[in-house]
Amino acid sequence: MLSFKKTDKNLQIPIGAVWLLNSISEYKGKQELYAKQSPQILKRLVEIALIESSESSNRIEGVTVDRDRLKPLIIGHSKPRDRSEEEVAGYRKALSLIHRKHNSLDISSQTIQELHRLSHSGSFDSGKWKKKNNEIIERRPDGSITVIFRPLAAKEVPQAMKQLCLAYNYSVEQLKYPALYALACLILDLLCIHPFRDGNGRVSRLLTLLVLYHHGYEVGRYISIERIIEDSKETYYEALQKSSHNWHQAKHDIEPWLYYFLGTINSAYREFEQRAGSIRSARGAKTEIIVQAIDNQIGEFSMSDIQRLCPGISRDMIRVVFRELEAEKKIICLGRGRSAEWKKIG
Repeated sequence: MLSFKKTDKNLQIPIGAVWLLNSISEYKGKQELYAKQSPQILKRLVEIALIESSESSNRIEGVTVDRDRLKPLIIGHSKPRDRSEEEVAGYRKALSLIHRKHNSLDISSQTIQELHRLSHSGSFDSGKWKKKNNEIIERRPDGSITVIFRPLAAKEVPQAMKQLCLAYNYSVEQLKYPALYALACLILDLLCIHPFRDGNGRVSRLLTLLVLYHHGYEVGRYISIERIIEDSKETYYEALQKSSHNWHQAKHDIEPWLYYFLGTINSAYREFEQRAGSIRSARGAKTEIIVQAIDNQIGEFSMSDIQRLCPGISRDMIRVVFRELEAEKKIICLGRGRSAEWKKIG
């Protein structure tokens, strides 16, 4: 669509955005290590993220429910009592679909409509493109209304959404742009097209999570990106307004939105590292070091060999890890005594 058309030639990513892309890439490289260290506590982070995401994404759109009802609705699958609760529960269903089946969900008009259908269950037009033209307006303190942006006309939406998905998929398949740059363009164009009567923001955040999964960025599983957006809501709208200016003529400036978008993902990863780092026990961190030292061994080795590679870790700790790996049939002892040799199995 228009953001992809605009950057079709001579793409030059600003140096600040390059720095953010590199930072996110470094965080991505660490996420598997964090996930292995304290799976039970990270499971708790998943639960918290589900609640925060469902609450924040709806609250940005003015949909709120009683705090005491959030956990039963989202984690306990309590039956919704009113329209607001239906929307929060529906958003949770959409999140669940993405978490479980992201590999089988392609970026297409059908997938985007399904995300809208789930997050707007109970609405008369859930999962359907808008039938009437709409405008993005701002209500001023004096009661006056200003039109900020006019999205595409309703009759243009089906074809525009098809073209948008094709442009995104082509850019990814041909490796034309960095994945996160392509994702930022996809979300900006979706919000400018404004394909639904209501709920465009919520669908854009669900789509962000889905595409992040597609490219191996799993931070949204543990940290609520929606909550980070809500916390920076004014900056979000400001960046969106700046980058949507002259969008219809493909003369818009993508940079304000790109910086905001990448900054949000980077903030989520930074928070994940802080939380994961704070919950890691000494044993978890040390175990990872010992296991890595053993994995790097070729042929036979002794506990003393591993101890030399792990300064600051006691022999007793190393012995515990050896016994755990032996019980898991990953290593085998070839002798007896302090100097006994060990060997990796397989």
